Formats: sequence, structure tokens, C-alpha cells
Amino acid sequence: MNDNQNTIAELKEKILHFNEARDWTKWHNALHLAISINLEASELLEIFQWLGKAEADEAARAADREHFLEELADVMIYCIELATAYDVDIAAAIEDKMRKNAIKHPASQPQT
Repeated sequence: MNDNQNTIAELKEKILHFNEARDWTKWHNALHLAISINLEASELLEIFQWLGKAEADEAARAADREHFLEELADVMIYCIELATAYDVDIAAAIEDKMRKNAIKHPASQPQT
């Protein structure tokens, strides 16, 4: 694993320490965090909403990549903070949701 790759647990700790050092955790409650996730996701949508599928994919890969990555990171930071604040094992929750989605939306079977 290189220096830029972190586990969810490592990110959780970094986010917690970052927010505590700035005394931001006192402002974090379920409503504030949910609103923050929504606002950042809306900003992410604004990057792509007027583009066609191919144009949006290209913007995500190239032209607007820096803005895209910043908004995506903000969404993830607030999601991890929300999970941390309410003692949710985010990795387990994601795995559980993928299992449920696999049942609702089974993978395509290769044709023979």
C-alpha cells in the first residue's frame, strides 16, 4: 500500500483528529452531517448535470477532475464523520448493502 492509500479505519482516525483539532465536532450532529452530505453531493451533481453521459465521463477523467475530486472527497469525509459519530462500522454497512443489492440486482450471467 503506498502512502496515499488509506484504509477506512485510518481515514476515520484522521478525520476525527482533524475535526477535533478545529473544535468542529461540537457542530456535528446527525442533521448537520446529513445536510452537509446533501450539499456536497449537489455540488458534485452540478459539475455534470448539463453534460451528456460521454461528456460527464470525460469531465470526471480530465477537464473538471480537480473540482470533481474535491467534491467527491467532501461527500466521503462527511459520510465517514457521520458513521464515526454514530458508531457505525461503515465497511460492514457497505458490505451488507452490497449483499442486499446483489439479491435485488443479480449480476448478468454470461451467455453460452
